[in-house]
Amino acid sequence: MTDGRARTRIPLLAWTTTLYWKFAVFVIVMCCVLTTVVGVLVHVLVSRQTESQARSEALTELHSAADTYEAGKPLGRNAIVDPADLPAALRAMALRGERGTQLADHDGHPVMWAVTPADGKALAVHVDYTGRAAEIRGLDRTIIVSSACAIVPTLLVGLFAVSRITRRLDHTAQVARRISTGDLDARVGDPRALRPEYARDEAAAVAAALDAMAAALQTKLNSEQRFTADVAHELRTPLTGLHMAAQLLPPGRPTEMVQERVRSMHRLTEDLLEISRLDAEVEQADIEIHQLGPLAERAVLATGLQAEVRIERDIRVGTDQRRLQRVLGNLVSNAHKHGRPPVVLTVDGHIITVRDHGDGYPGHLLDHGPQRFRSQSASGSRTGHGLGLTIAVGQACVLGATLRFSNAPDGGAVAELELLSAYTVTSPASYG
Repeated sequence: MTDGRARTRIPLLAWTTTLYWKFAVFVIVMCCVLTTVVGVLVHVLVSRQTESQARSEALTELHSAADTYEAGKPLGRNAIVDPADLPAALRAMALRGERGTQLADHDGHPVMWAVTPADGKALAVHVDYTGRAAEIRGLDRTIIVSSACAIVPTLLVGLFAVSRITRRLDHTAQVARRISTGDLDARVGDPRALRPEYARDEAAAVAAALDAMAAALQTKLNSEQRFTADVAHELRTPLTGLHMAAQLLPPGRPTEMVQERVRSMHRLTEDLLEISRLDAEVEQADIEIHQLGPLAERAVLATGLQAEVRIERDIRVGTDQRRLQRVLGNLVSNAHKHGRPPVVLTVDGHIITVRDHGDGYPGHLLDHGPQRFRSQSASGSRTGHGLGLTIAVGQACVLGATLRFSNAPDGGAVAELELLSAYTVTSPASYG
C-alpha cells in the first residue's frame, strides 16, 4: 500500500510543479480574491444604502405616527405601542427617552423597526424589508454568477497565453537535452531572438543563449577533433619510418625497448585516428549475417590473451564482423590490463558479457562512462591512455548496439554488449 501511494504521489507532484499548472492556480486564486473583494464591497455598499433608505422611511412613518398618537387619533397598521416582538435594545432606548432604529424580524419577515418614547411606553413602527432583502440576495447571486463568468474566460485566455511560453520553453529544453546527448547540430531557432523588438523576451533570450552555447561548443569540439586527426595523421608517417629504422638496429635489450615504444606510439596514433573518425560520425557498419559464438572466439584469439569463452545460447546476428571484434578485443584487453584473471566472455543470445575478477570499474567510469586519456583502476593506479573503452563505446554505437558497464556483486568488472539485430536461434554450443 505504501509503495502504491508513493507511486501515485510522484506524478501528481511532478505535474503540479509545472509552470502551466502554477499559472492556472495563480489566475484562479487572484480572480477569486479580486471578485470576492469587489463582491463584498458592492454587497456592503448596497446593503448600507438600502438600510439607510429603509431607516429614513421608518423614521418618517414614526414621526407621522407620533403626531397621530399625540393627537389621540387611531394609529396606522404599521404603528404599535409596546409590540411583543420589539427588539429589547430598541425597547430600552424608548424607556430612556431616546429614538432608534434596528433591522430585525416581525412575524417571520425582515422589517426595519423605528421606536420613540410615548408616555413611558415604546411607540414603534415597522417598514417591510422583505423586498429589499430579496434584492440584496439577487445582487449577491448576480455577483457570484458574473464572477464565475469572468473567471472562466480570464483563465482560458491566460492559459492560452502561458501555453505559448511553456511550449517555447519545452522546445528549448528538448533541444538542450539533444545537445547533452551529443547532437551538437540541434538548435532552437526562435525567430524572436533575431528581432530587436523582442529583446526583452525572456524565452527568446534563453533560446538565443542556448543556440550560442551550442554553436560555440560545436566549434570548439570540431577544432579539437580536427587537431587530433591532424596530429595523428602527421605522426603516422614519421612513426612508420621510425618503426622501419628500429628493425635495422642490432639485436639486444635496448633495441627491444625502442621497438616496444615505437609500437606503443603507433597503436596510440591509430587509436587517435579511429576516435577522430568516430567523432566525425562518418563510420558506417558493413552488416552481414554471422554466427555469434565463433565470431566471439575469433575476437578473443586475435588479442593473443587468455580468456574463457562460454556459449550459453548461440544465435546468428546481422553485424559488422570487424567492428564487433574490435569492441570485444578492447573489452578483453581492458579486462587483462586493469583486472585480474580469469577473464570470461559469455555469449547468451544477443548479449555478450566480458567479466574479469579484479577490483572492478572505478566510480567515475560507472557514473559518466569511459573518458579518453583518463584511465584509472578501482584501486587508484593509472595505466594506459583510456582510449580502449572509448573506442569500444564508439564502435558499439556504429553497430547500433548498447554497451553497459557495471561491477559484479562478488567483485570484478562486467561489460555487457547488447546487439539489437538478433536473428534465428541455433542450438546451444560449448566452446572452451
